[in-house]
Amino acid sequence: MRILVTGGAGFIGSAVIRHLIADTDHIVANLDKLSYAGNLASLADAANSDRYRFYHHDICDADALTRIFTEFQPTTVMHLAAESHVDRSITGPGEFIQTNIVGTYQLLEAARLYWNQLGDTEKENFRFHHISTDEVYGDLDGTDDLFTETTSYAPSSPYSASKASSDHLVRAWNRTYGLPVLVTNCSNNYGPYHFPEKLIPHMILSALAGKPLPVYGNGQQIRDWLYVEDHARALVQVAAEGVPGETYNIGGHNEKANIDVVKTICALLDELRPRMVDGKLQPYADLITFVTDRPGHDVRYAIDATKIERELGWTPAETFETGLRKTVQWYLDNESWWQDVLNGNYRLERI
Repeated sequence: MRILVTGGAGFIGSAVIRHLIADTDHIVANLDKLSYAGNLASLADAANSDRYRFYHHDICDADALTRIFTEFQPTTVMHLAAESHVDRSITGPGEFIQTNIVGTYQLLEAARLYWNQLGDTEKENFRFHHISTDEVYGDLDGTDDLFTETTSYAPSSPYSASKASSDHLVRAWNRTYGLPVLVTNCSNNYGPYHFPEKLIPHMILSALAGKPLPVYGNGQQIRDWLYVEDHARALVQVAAEGVPGETYNIGGHNEKANIDVVKTICALLDELRPRMVDGKLQPYADLITFVTDRPGHDVRYAIDATKIERELGWTPAETFETGLRKTVQWYLDNESWWQDVLNGNYRLERI
């Protein structure tokens, strides 16, 4: 396949590209505008491959999209470019509307116009894979309920509403124009190269700095955690084997309350990097502090991933325990990567 990945310098997008370059023979183009969360250092190894190329453009730039489709001639689009931080969407929703809704529209139109001029065989083999989130479903009432591919949408934040809108656009382009699309909705990702504003890396790095570990409300909000490399494998498998027009939910089978996630991080750091204060061992959990809950905070997410397991044979390789240990160890071993993010140097290396 010739795969055009949008948002390939982001957290999940870079994991997809690293997997494609390291473990497949596919040719990859990365289209990324390099917003604050885009980091080319996350692609240092992949960038050396002759099967990789980079386009520094915004998905809202229709002319640039037309040129890229004409030049690269993708057989598959994997659309991951998105604004994704809930807190940022609450304080500044405009960027989310622009990137997640308008950007998806521009990409769909560019793909449709390109697809329309393909020959019959190329047209049949083309795929537009839209990567979304379980947050479009809102939250779950009971302790046993799960999000399925047919769960009604009830987004709670400007972020999840903008992603829900983009999902609807993708399905409309399939229904109205016949564009062969795939949609995946994933649970919370974690793992290496995660931007420090997100929960798990934020807690790891704050703990290492001896700073407070702020937990919203009572910390009982439950999320289903998915190791990012497991997600990357799933996405590539859906792009290659998924049925056009279908939706696949991808989850890690790891429901954890936020407070338990933070306590587990603290316990791992106690083991791997003991904290000394005035010459005495101090547990990282002492840094936990509870803060006012954010507006519209969903209580529980949980994915039913039986469809992708049954129809495509995908299952996660990591448990939460093995994946989180790998994640904490990666941050301990890769201080130069996250220090460049924290001090802003990663933005000086951009094209």
